[in-house]
Amino acid sequence: MPRRPRSSDFEANLQLAIIPPPASQPPVNVLVFFHGLGDTKDSFAQLAQQLKLPETVCICLQAPSPLPFDLGGFHWGDDITFDQFTETMDYDTGFEKCCRIISREVVEKVLLGKCEYKPRNILFFGFGQGAMAAIAATLNLKNELGGVVSIGGPLPSSLFGTNDNGSKNQTPVIVLGGAFGSLITQSALTSLKRVFKAVEYVKWPREGDGMPQNREEMIPVMKFLARRLQSRSGVPEDATEVI
Repeated sequence: MPRRPRSSDFEANLQLAIIPPPASQPPVNVLVFFHGLGDTKDSFAQLAQQLKLPETVCICLQAPSPLPFDLGGFHWGDDITFDQFTETMDYDTGFEKCCRIISREVVEKVLLGKCEYKPRNILFFGFGQGAMAAIAATLNLKNELGGVVSIGGPLPSSLFGTNDNGSKNQTPVIVLGGAFGSLITQSALTSLKRVFKAVEYVKWPREGDGMPQNREEMIPVMKFLARRLQSRSGVPEDATEVI
């Protein structure tokens, strides 16, 4: 039986929030959250508290690098670049640094090592650039994880061609995005399916890749988690009703 992670298990420079399972339930699963570009761990810490996933401890990581120019917030990329046409920050600027932190310091050293979780009981949940970091870390780990929830996060371009030998990562992925104005294009889906064996796609009937805005948009995420989270006491029948 794995034990619940503690803040003291992690490197002191790693900023995170740990939300225990509801009602002192055993921490059978661990769900790691990755916030979007320019955000902090606090937004997902609030979401994790609201979800109250049974027998699941949530860890909300903060990206390792602050944004420049006193903009506030943090980012997961190896660099900061700006799109020359839109003058907005690029999402896809390399993920080597954060992959080392996620795979070695968080997963291998703490979750697998100190806390004795099995890879199958570890899941990732990311938004935007955070979802890209989660995808990159999953491919870096090689082992089959419990699953990845990617909201508006495509495969990083640095990982194109990572399965040239024909083998695909066994971790199931659900990717969600808007019907238009989305980073989850048909080519982005094709790239994900080249490296992951099981990719489920949910297209919301709206513009953009923001977080779920209502119950209907959240239900596919909760159904995915209900299928992938393991339980010693059974998943409550209303698990997919949580929002």
